[in-house]
Amino acid sequence: MISALKNAFKVKEIRKKILFVLGMMVVYRIGAHIPVPGIDVVKLREILFQGTAQGVFDYLDLFAGGALRNFTIFAMSITPYITASIILQLLTGVIPRLEELQKQGVEGRKKLTQYTRYGTVVLAIIQAFGITMLIGRHNVIVNPNLFNLMLIVISLTAGTAFLMWLGEQITDKGIGNGISIIIFTSIISRFPSYIHRNWELYKTGDITALNILFFLVLAVVIIAGVIFIQQGERRIPVQYSKRVVGRKVYGGRSTHIPMRINQAGVIPVIFAQAVLQFPTVIAAVLPYGWAQDIATALEPGKPVHLVLYAAMIFFFTYFWTAFTFNPEEVADNMRKSGAFIPGIRPGKATENFLTRILVRVTLAGAIFLTVIAIMPYFISDITRVRISFGGTSLLIMTGVALQTMQQIESQLLMRHYEGFMK
Repeated sequence: MISALKNAFKVKEIRKKILFVLGMMVVYRIGAHIPVPGIDVVKLREILFQGTAQGVFDYLDLFAGGALRNFTIFAMSITPYITASIILQLLTGVIPRLEELQKQGVEGRKKLTQYTRYGTVVLAIIQAFGITMLIGRHNVIVNPNLFNLMLIVISLTAGTAFLMWLGEQITDKGIGNGISIIIFTSIISRFPSYIHRNWELYKTGDITALNILFFLVLAVVIIAGVIFIQQGERRIPVQYSKRVVGRKVYGGRSTHIPMRINQAGVIPVIFAQAVLQFPTVIAAVLPYGWAQDIATALEPGKPVHLVLYAAMIFFFTYFWTAFTFNPEEVADNMRKSGAFIPGIRPGKATENFLTRILVRVTLAGAIFLTVIAIMPYFISDITRVRISFGGTSLLIMTGVALQTMQQIESQLLMRHYEGFMK
């Protein structure tokens, strides 16, 4: 791995991309400390991070990298963008115009990206307005006149829009998926506070060295599991028909279609988290008994939360896999290029075969992903080591790191250097 990193920095193009990503991560962390004007942060913390709502907002603050606790311009994080992406992908399946754009290649994707941007801004405005009204009820706004209310909404919306732009820049000019790297940076930035919190528990005798060691061993097992499902794949053999052109014979070679166990990567986990955030936040802040009961039930680690979380991961695993791997399109491309799966007729039969295999492989991936996502909640109870991030963060961190390493490796292999994976 060390030699691969050295090789990466030897290549000017890869070095520039890595340094660009690191630079954007620094910019993000600087922005996460720019406060929204006109907010009594101390009073806000007393409301959001104490009592029933504490567990919920601790969890949300993890994905905002501490920006929610300090109520900075990045307090809403990248959630509106993720929500807009989910909505657009769902609409693509029911609106023919959007489906046509998806099939139009690069230009169509550019148009869909533009729609996602518009949707992000609209959702960010709605969410910022809702947050402003909710915190306004608790006298957190220093001077709640119209100008200050609008300033808060604009600040929060601008923060999310900037993060969306930052993510796109990382994707286009750097290495890895920009949005995933922003979330990865948010999670990593909270580690010092978690270490300090557990160190204090260790000093007071609430947890022992054995608890910490047991937790670390189980965390390593989970990370290994994530790597396994990210790397695991079912290879579908493919044969190309021989073609005679003049005196030359073309084709006849063999290859395979790699069908990953976890085709969707960490996207289902991120999407599931984004969907569960909205009702949780609203219920936690509303000053009603029934709302507080809902907030308590939806608190991370509680049975209701775990059931909904598991269901969401299952749904989005299949949803995103269907979006990234289209058996009909693959079968059509194979037919046009003279490729076929041995023992399977080209066309509809190939499409049905690929669909059947995809459903089975995705089921295994969804089960594994769900187990790994939920397991750390139980581990935290067993070891008594207190963490807010649970399985979601371990999955995202490991998945994003692995995806980024794979992209760097592909860049190295293109230039005939040795990669990370041997």
